[in-house]
Amino acid sequence: MILTVTLNTALDITYRVRGLRPHTSHRVTEVIERPGGKGLNVARVLAALGHEVTVTGFVGGATGRAVQEQLTHTAGVVDALVPVAGATRRTIAVADTATGDTTQLNEPGPSITPAEWSAFQEAYEVLLRSASAVALCGSLPPGVPVGAYAQLVRTARALAVPVLLDTSGEPLRRGIAARPDIVKPNTDELAELTGSHDPSQATRDARRRGAHSVVASLGAEGLLARTPDGDWHAAPPRAVHGNPTGAGDSVVAGLLSGLVERLPWPERLARAVALSAASVLAPVAGEFDPSAYEELLDLVTVDLFQRQVETR
Repeated sequence: MILTVTLNTALDITYRVRGLRPHTSHRVTEVIERPGGKGLNVARVLAALGHEVTVTGFVGGATGRAVQEQLTHTAGVVDALVPVAGATRRTIAVADTATGDTTQLNEPGPSITPAEWSAFQEAYEVLLRSASAVALCGSLPPGVPVGAYAQLVRTARALAVPVLLDTSGEPLRRGIAARPDIVKPNTDELAELTGSHDPSQATRDARRRGAHSVVASLGAEGLLARTPDGDWHAAPPRAVHGNPTGAGDSVVAGLLSGLVERLPWPERLARAVALSAASVLAPVAGEFDPSAYEELLDLVTVDLFQRQVETR
């Protein structure tokens, strides 16, 4: 079983409009609701790949009940969310069908009490004992200590469960010092962490801060990975256009599935890039276009990064 943690779960609501313009009214052509938050998106992709997945995190209120109701209809995903008194947040994506652009509005999430945080940590440790790997994903809701991910990484390491961390800001800074197996920042998160806007230097610095492996999302240019087994750049064969929301979560799913299947790093990276591109072609986060994924998987290029640097 793969475990995904989403401390700040959400109900993702996508509105489709034709031509988004400020200061005007819009007629919504379609509304889509899905359980959301990065770890839940990761879980749906993992389940679609055939893995057994359990999701945990916080859930509460009427919005939380809607999230859990929809999870009951998600094949391959087991709900182990921990109830809290506050209401689960909503995230609103407004997709402009004329341009393909998406505007995102994210609520902050419920305020978590010390007792609720303690209850989660107890549940998390029990779940880890049956897990083959764990992904810690997304933002922290109010009330959760800023060092929460560092603590959760240490708990996983104590139980010898491989852990992937996907967050940003101070939670990433503290979490990476706890030595997760993989961190997956994007270029902006890397720059904030290391002070460097050069992905080559920034990924090297991030490994020095404690991560065993660093896989950086470079947007349309693919992924740059620095690992104990070598450094690689993985790139899609072409740019794809659509809804980029959730593309990074598909990268996490690709990396995590490759880890538990013991794939070599080049194969993990190719899967992650193909899934990311195929998810851009899907209508909502946490899904991917299967036919596009199969096509792209054979076309992703994975090159030794050091060799690229030396031959320039």
